[in-house]
Amino acid sequence: MKILAIADRPPKNLIKTTVVSEKIDIICTLGDLDFFDIKELKEINDIPKIGVYGNHCSGKYFESLGIKNLHLTTFKFMGYTFGGFEGSLRYKQGKHIMYTQAEAERKLFNYEYVDIMLAHSPPYGVNDDINDNTHTGLIGLKRYIEAKCPKFFLHGHTYPSDPNKIVELGDTKIIYVYQDKVINL
Repeated sequence: MKILAIADRPPKNLIKTTVVSEKIDIICTLGDLDFFDIKELKEINDIPKIGVYGNHCSGKYFESLGIKNLHLTTFKFMGYTFGGFEGSLRYKQGKHIMYTQAEAERKLFNYEYVDIMLAHSPPYGVNDDINDNTHTGLIGLKRYIEAKCPKFFLHGHTYPSDPNKIVELGDTKIIYVYQDKVINL
């Protein structure tokens, strides 16, 4: 299965071009995008489009682009169960998609097993900056991975450097996405 994952910035190339040239099976959005960043998705209707919103998202563009919102729900495709968690750690007040550590832990506490977890934020201590509330990961996501051991965890939101990038947590492969990335599973 080939995934086109998009997070935090518009893709480098036209989405349709990547879908055709890379033979993409599914598109996953990981947040901090807006309608205009990915409006081309409206014209792609022959493969599934799933995703989660980020802390800077309006929370209102998935339906118009035909994207299934995976926040705390699941989607089965090609033998895999996908799941998702939106937003980031709450670092300011307002109408943003953010959670306190306790809220995220409560929401994820009984969340079912998924093979592939999509999230905007990383797990606490994984590709994050625990000294910067804006880019601190979520403890609930870390505990979810430790308890449920999904095969893959995809996230955006932060900016880890290559030598410091964490690619595994236990048996879970961590895949960091910035802009766009083709993932071959």
